Amino acid sequence: MKLGIIGGGAAGLMAAVSAYEVNPRAVIFILDKNDGWGKKVIISGGGRCNVTTGLPNIKTVLTKYPRGGKFLSSAMRLFPPAEVYAWFEKHGVALKIENDGRVFPVSDQGQDIVAVFEKIFQAPSFRTRLKTPVVEVTKTEHGFSLNLKNNSEPVLVDKLILTCGGQAYRQTGSSGDGYAFALNLGHTITPLAPSLSALTTKDSWPAEVAGLSLTKAKLTANHDKKLSTVGPCLFTHHGLSGPAVFALSSLIAFIPFNADHPLELSLDALPDKSAAELMAEVEKFKTDNLKKSLVNALASLTAKSLAQILCQQLKLDGDKHSAEVSSHDLRLAVNWLKAIPLQITGRRAGDEFVTAGGVNLKEVDPKTMQSKICPDLYLAGEILDIDGFTGGFNLQAAWCTGRLAGQNAAQANG
Repeated sequence: MKLGIIGGGAAGLMAAVSAYEVNPRAVIFILDKNDGWGKKVIISGGGRCNVTTGLPNIKTVLTKYPRGGKFLSSAMRLFPPAEVYAWFEKHGVALKIENDGRVFPVSDQGQDIVAVFEKIFQAPSFRTRLKTPVVEVTKTEHGFSLNLKNNSEPVLVDKLILTCGGQAYRQTGSSGDGYAFALNLGHTITPLAPSLSALTTKDSWPAEVAGLSLTKAKLTANHDKKLSTVGPCLFTHHGLSGPAVFALSSLIAFIPFNADHPLELSLDALPDKSAAELMAEVEKFKTDNLKKSLVNALASLTAKSLAQILCQQLKLDGDKHSAEVSSHDLRLAVNWLKAIPLQITGRRAGDEFVTAGGVNLKEVDPKTMQSKICPDLYLAGEILDIDGFTGGFNLQAAWCTGRLAGQNAAQANG
């Protein structure tokens, strides 16, 4: 049997080795347009490769996908995060779970993850082809013809797995080619949008505190329905970044906004305390430090740089002694910290920028990853209408769908 795999990212790599584990006699072609395997795997997690999540409960893990969680259930249960962890350690890569639950190689080198697959690819079953762009895929009487660039001899295979990725991080080869192949083979593609992105604000003041990180913030999009996330948040020269922002960007992936029609956002800089609790704290500071300035009083609650922005935005005199500040002004300040108003105008690439949308999941069997439209075609990874929050969830989806696709494609018809 000849099996073709287009795309050498996480899903394609795992599909290839999983097919080999099931059927070592199969001839496995894996083709990628890049000059190396796993380009996006290597750069994920800031180059350290956030392999998967350390969350042990599969039901909880499945809630981390704004789109595709239900579809992922079978694949996730067959190859959950704990087994992904064990698989890589079995293949010689020591892993670690960090305090925030993310899993990385102990070496902090994404290349170590890709090297596992490169070593297995030395087996005679594999026909690996880098720098080999596929320009067209056609269904034949006995399988598929993979037509290559520059009129090279087409690759003929019995079965095919599409793992071409989405259209985020085009420099890694994710240029949306797979959508064209899937369409040509009868599939439909849902609307596409960027996800896990940093956000650009119309407000210019975030640039003044660029680099300031809030350990925990609550972000709420003031849209038709309340969409909120909680987690670390970072102010940047362009607006907002960080895990809570990436998660929110997933939830608002299909909400249109731009400079002319911004999306209203509120940021709670102190989500673990009520306005009443904060008011009591700052009133006590005022009573105990009558000669300290308003900025210093507010700095007892949050970063001094943010307190200075607060005074600018509310037109309060930050140098005024606490004794001279009215309770009304303190309440205004506390309410601002609990709901900092921001206007979102655009998206910027984040560490794990992915594509929301993809091949319609109704057209794929979640128990095998085989197409319901085109016999002997399998699909896995980001080409599907699946995307997760930051924290290793997108790579986890790629590993488990890739494994299921590879195992079933290798078994089918012997």
